[in-house]
Amino acid sequence: MASRTAWLKRALAAASLLALACGPLEAATFAPERGLNLDLWDTWPNEAEWSRDGVLLPYPEWRRRLDAEDLALLKNVGFDFLRMPVDPIPFLSPKADHLRERLLTSVLEGVRTINAAGLKAIVDLHPIPRGADRFAGVEELLRDGALFERYLDLVRDMGRTLAAEDPERVAFELMNEPVTGCEGAEGAAWDDQLGQLFAAARSSAPRTTLILSGACWGSASGLAALNPNTIPDENILWGFHSYDPFILTTQGALWAGDFIRYVTGIPYPPYEHKAELEAAVSKARARIRADAPFMRRSGMLDYLDEQIAGIDTEEELDAQMDAPFKTVADWAARYGVDPQNILLGEFGMIRQEYGNPDVIPGAWRAAYIRDMIEKAEQRGFAWSIWGYGGAFGIVEEFGGNPAENDVLRMIRSLKK
Repeated sequence: MASRTAWLKRALAAASLLALACGPLEAATFAPERGLNLDLWDTWPNEAEWSRDGVLLPYPEWRRRLDAEDLALLKNVGFDFLRMPVDPIPFLSPKADHLRERLLTSVLEGVRTINAAGLKAIVDLHPIPRGADRFAGVEELLRDGALFERYLDLVRDMGRTLAAEDPERVAFELMNEPVTGCEGAEGAAWDDQLGQLFAAARSSAPRTTLILSGACWGSASGLAALNPNTIPDENILWGFHSYDPFILTTQGALWAGDFIRYVTGIPYPPYEHKAELEAAVSKARARIRADAPFMRRSGMLDYLDEQIAGIDTEEELDAQMDAPFKTVADWAARYGVDPQNILLGEFGMIRQEYGNPDVIPGAWRAAYIRDMIEKAEQRGFAWSIWGYGGAFGIVEEFGGNPAENDVLRMIRSLKK
C-alpha cells in the first residue's frame, strides 16, 4: 500500500495542476443547505442480468420513476439540493463493462434533470456491502488493491463526466461510508486511500467541489480522526453521518445486527410517550425470549435495558443526539474548517423494515428529524435526510406508495 508521503505527493501534484489550469482556489464553490437523499436501488437486480440494457439503464434506478415534476415538488417543499447515490459496482463489473460510458452518460443526465428542476445535485458514489448477487462490495473495494485501483479509474471517469457542469450546482462525493478505520491502524489506511481518491478526482474535475469523509462508516469520530490540512485544497466539503441513537433510528431493521430486529415501536421522544415506550420494551422482551438464540437472550435483555436507560430522559437523549455534532464542531474549530463546509450527509429514522408490519408513526419521525435539523443548523452545517423512499422513506414507502406527510410538512414549516 502506498505510504502517506506517496499519496500526499500525488495530491499536491493534482493541486498544482489545478492551480496552473484554473488559477487560485476559493472556499467550496458548491454551497448546500437543506437536502434529501434519493433512492439507490428498488429492485436490486442480480449481477448476472446486468449485461442486458433494460436492467441497468437508465441509471441510477430512480430515473425510471421520478420526472422533473416530482423533483420540482421537492424544491417546493424546501429542499435546495439532492444527494444522488450511485452504486459504483456496475461500473466495475465485467457483466456491464460494455455499458460503462452509457452508465456515465446516464448519471450525467440524472444530474441535469435535478438541476433543471431548480435543485443542486451531489453525485455520491455509494458502495454497499457485498451480497450474493454481486461480485464485490464496499469492503472488497477497500481491501483489494487491484479493485481499488479500478475504483480510482472510475473516480477519474466520473470526475471527467461532471467537470463541465456548473460547479455551483454539482458536487462529487468520492465514497460513501468507508467501513474501515473503526479500529487501530485501519484509520491510517483510510488516510492513504482518501488521499488517492482526492488526487484521482481532482485530476479530472479541477473546479468541482469534492465531498470527503472520515473512516468508520463516515461517522463523526471518523471525520475527527482526519487532519484536513493534508488535503491541499479549499474546494472541499467535509461529510459525516449520524443515526444516533441507533435503537431509535434503525429499530426493526434486519440488516443492522441480530439485536435491533427484535425492537420496534420505540417512540420519539421516549420520555414524552411513557406508555408507548413501556409497551414497546415489553414487546421487545417477549420477542427476544421467544426468538433470539438461546445463549444470547440474557445478554440481549441486559443490552435492551442499557439502551433504553440511555434515552428515557430528555437530558440523556439530547446528549446522545448532540455528541456527533459536538465532535465535528470541535474538530472544525481545531483545524479552522468553516462550518458552512460541513455536511451531515445522512440522518433519519426508519419508517418500516421491509416485510415487517410495524410502522413508526410519521409524527415521531418528523419530531426526530426536526431535532436533528436544529442541531445541524445551529452549528451552520448543511444536511440531507435519508431518504426519499423505502424503509426510511419520507416521500414514498415501499412500492412507490405515498408515505405519511408529517416529515414533508415539517420541512415546509422551517424558517429560512
